Amino acid sequence: MIVHKGEILFRQGDSGEYLYHIKRGLFKVTRLHENGNMVLFNILYSGETVPHHSLITAKEAHGTAIALMQSEVEVIPAKEWYSQLVEDPTKPMEIALLLQEKLRFMQQRVDHLTVGTPAERLELLSEWLHDYSHGVDVTELLTQEEIGQLIGVRRETINRLMRLK
Repeated sequence: MIVHKGEILFRQGDSGEYLYHIKRGLFKVTRLHENGNMVLFNILYSGETVPHHSLITAKEAHGTAIALMQSEVEVIPAKEWYSQLVEDPTKPMEIALLLQEKLRFMQQRVDHLTVGTPAERLELLSEWLHDYSHGVDVTELLTQEEIGQLIGVRRETINRLMRLK
C-alpha cells in the first residue's frame, strides 16, 4: 500500500486489526492527551513492523501515525500475524530482533537528548533524519513545535536556531 505525505496509517485508539511493515518511508506518531495537548513521541522508519506494543498481543493504537513522505507499507492482518507467531518457530526471534532494533534507536534518541546545547541536539536530529529521509531537511518534515518536542526545547528556541543557520 502507498501512503502519501500527510495521510494517516493508523489512528490513536484503532482496535489493532492490522500490523504494518514499513517497506520505505517515514512516519511521525502523535498522541492526543486528555488535556488537549498533541505530542510527537515517535518516528517510524523503513524496516519496522508496527505498532510495537502489538507485536505479541493485540492492543489499541497508542497514537496516530502520519506519513512524512510518500511511503510504502505492507498491511498485515493481526490474526494472520498472531497465527504465524504460534506456528512459525522463527517468528519470536524475528520479533525480538525488531524490538531490539527499536530499543537501540530509542537509546540513540536518549543520547541525543543528553548532548549539551540545543544547537548540538538539533544537529544530531537533522543528521539522523537525513539518513532516513533521503536528504530531505528536517524543517520540511516536521514543524518547529515537533522538532522542539523531539529534542526537548521550546518552539521559540528552534525558531532562533533556524534563523542562525
